[in-house]
Amino acid sequence: MLDDDLDDIHPLFAGAPSTTEFKKLRKRIVRQTREAIEQYCMIERGSRWLVCLSGGKDSYTLLAILHELKWRGLLPVELLACNLDQGQPGFPSTVLPKFLEDMGVPHRIEYQDTYSVVKDKVPAGRTYCALCSRLRRGNLYRIAREEGCSAVVLGHHRDDILETFFMNLFHGGRLATMPPKLVNEEGDLFVYRPLAHVAEVDCEKFANAMQYPIIPCDLCGSQDGLQRQQVKQILDQWEKNSPGRRQVMFRALTNVRPSHMLDPKLFDFAGLLRGETKADQIDGDIPTLR
Repeated sequence: MLDDDLDDIHPLFAGAPSTTEFKKLRKRIVRQTREAIEQYCMIERGSRWLVCLSGGKDSYTLLAILHELKWRGLLPVELLACNLDQGQPGFPSTVLPKFLEDMGVPHRIEYQDTYSVVKDKVPAGRTYCALCSRLRRGNLYRIAREEGCSAVVLGHHRDDILETFFMNLFHGGRLATMPPKLVNEEGDLFVYRPLAHVAEVDCEKFANAMQYPIIPCDLCGSQDGLQRQQVKQILDQWEKNSPGRRQVMFRALTNVRPSHMLDPKLFDFAGLLRGETKADQIDGDIPTLR
């Protein structure tokens, strides 16, 4: 339980608004983050997490909420904040180091000029996100290993997960999204997304209310026609027409019925017997393919 009357607070929450609205927002984000951490079994007691900080609203929210949980004794892991300065022209390189030092947050700042690589390798008119993300992720894995971390922790929220699902649906021809927990290809690191249940609008409200020094991504933010932007616009319109639609769709991702899909690798349609009940087909274990 959170006690808002305690003077004993982490510096990341210093100056937090005392309004009832903000207290409810903060408690909701903390609760949803804790639920995701527990539901997807992210905690290895005594482990060390590399918490990735881009300077955007989502990563600031992630950093603050994880430190809130640790401060309250609910997250028994060591947290190391990390910012990867990718060499973008005009990037305010002093903002995050000063913020982290002022907040007393253990951190590592790493400079790698992936910006020049992306600009050189990506043809004119193509989007930068895929290569930029791949280069960034590779560097973060390396840093995690160097720092003795068992997990790389990212600030993707509920809406990122929904958008990725529809990106795969519309453009990839598959049902897939970003899971809250996975193991990297090398098999030596976890990747966690503790904000998986948190709405983007709540991250924005939280970071703005705390007046964290937001740093925009200028590498791809000016590119028009990004597929993810198109998907976001579709979801925004659905939400406008039917408030709460995003949460219903997100809940569907946690409530999959393999027997009511079309993938024979997930359900043994050939092995179905006429004597089976509907409950056997839906709720039983997935049959092994013969």
